Amino acid sequence: MASIKVTKMCGCVKKAKIPEIQEFKSKEEALKKANEMVTMMNRDFCQKHNFKVIEEGATILIKVEDNIKDK
Repeated sequence: MASIKVTKMCGCVKKAKIPEIQEFKSKEEALKKANEMVTMMNRDFCQKHNFKVIEEGATILIKVEDNIKDK
């Protein structure tokens, strides 16, 4: 078993109804889904945050960081 965990439930994640934790049969399946999610989130969400995938054992974290833009 493997899981995807979103580390911060920001407004865009909640609005998109993405669950905080999702379970998968294999780590490979979870990693593939997490990468697909992060690509969509970075492309379609409001750009206030940046999302990235971090592997932590059988848990795949989707880390949410503030998107700091140079002014």
